[in-house]
Amino acid sequence: MNISDIQQYISERQLLGEGSKVIVGVSGGADSVALLDVLHSLKYECIVAHCNFHLRGEESNRDAFFVEELCDRYKLKYERVDFDTEAYAAIHSVSIEMAARDLRYNWFEQLRVIHLADRIAVAHHRDDSVETILLNLVRGTGIRGLTGIAPQNGYVVRPLLSVSRQEILDYLKDRKLSYVDDSTNNEDLYTRNKIRLNIIPLLETINPSAKESIIRTAENLSQVETVYRYYIQQVKADIFKKNAIDIRKLIQYIEPEAVLYEILSPYKFNPATIRQIFESLISQPGKIFYSETHKLVRDRGAFILKKRNNISVESFTIHREDSFIAYPLKMNVEVIKKEVSFEIEKNSNILYVDKNKVQYPLTIRRWHQGDWFIPFGMKGKKKISDYFSDQKYSLFDKEEAWLLCSGDDIVWIMGKRPDDRFKVDKSTTEVLKIQLVEN
Repeated sequence: MNISDIQQYISERQLLGEGSKVIVGVSGGADSVALLDVLHSLKYECIVAHCNFHLRGEESNRDAFFVEELCDRYKLKYERVDFDTEAYAAIHSVSIEMAARDLRYNWFEQLRVIHLADRIAVAHHRDDSVETILLNLVRGTGIRGLTGIAPQNGYVVRPLLSVSRQEILDYLKDRKLSYVDDSTNNEDLYTRNKIRLNIIPLLETINPSAKESIIRTAENLSQVETVYRYYIQQVKADIFKKNAIDIRKLIQYIEPEAVLYEILSPYKFNPATIRQIFESLISQPGKIFYSETHKLVRDRGAFILKKRNNISVESFTIHREDSFIAYPLKMNVEVIKKEVSFEIEKNSNILYVDKNKVQYPLTIRRWHQGDWFIPFGMKGKKKISDYFSDQKYSLFDKEEAWLLCSGDDIVWIMGKRPDDRFKVDKSTTEVLKIQLVEN
């Protein structure tokens, strides 16, 4: 490893512009010290950022002091933050590794904005990419997960990704640069450490150049992934519209399960659930699948995707006419004196009814089996379930429907169809106006 090679890699990948201002993540370990020295030598404007995760007692504090002294030596700006990583992990139900990652990158982004920096540089190297590939392979992944760590992800760049850990150590030795050791790197408590300390050495007994072979394979897959991504985008544009996946079109494409994976994985559906969704292609409509953030239902000829909500309220009441906000719906309620100039606005989110035909309190609730109403403009009863079927409501649409009721009578399928019994007519003197307001 030499500085000119890193500069060439940065230029070829367009990671940094000449004289860029860079937030440099420096832990004090060999990789980050080498990164800082390289970027400083190449005349980039470096602002050093150090995170103390307080996971290793005095060793964590030692690292922080080391990085501070390093900045004094280079005469660079120094930013430090202290995190209660274990508390964050417990609150957010994530691993310590994931907690540290989230805290680190969120803070780096804050610093980038504060300092008006161009990029955030971190010290991942080629061996880290090998570990990531193996980790993704074990956990299950798509083709992207087998291409390794990306040189750039948004504002985050990785200038050392083309060099190995050993090359970094040789560079530090040649430059007579000191660094600190993280004792946990030699413990197999974390998954990544198990791969580094146990799995890779075992692979090298089969092929001493195992890491180089894995990287070459990842580079080949990266080229394949570019072609694959182009194909997937074309398919998605054809079959995934308005949060609905057209099943008929989906099954006409090559490898529909792979297409489903690429569409649904960004919505936090895991591979096992996506397999179940694919298998439901031949089942009856109505089954719902859940991810952390979304839900998917097999509905007639499509998979319908919706964001999950945590609304548990099944009913609430309107006690008086007034302008107000009601949970979980926002609405305005007012009484209007009917005059000669009065006109009803044609808007599905606004209800006009004869105030004297309703009784307070009004109830807003979910629909139940057996509910019926008299659709506006008609004389006979109609079941709510039949109305939903006529309007081709999906299961999600039915779940999210609200009914406005006066006593046991339905006044309005909110945002859709009012009941004829409560309409404004010639005898009306006061009009109750209820307007739904978008959140």
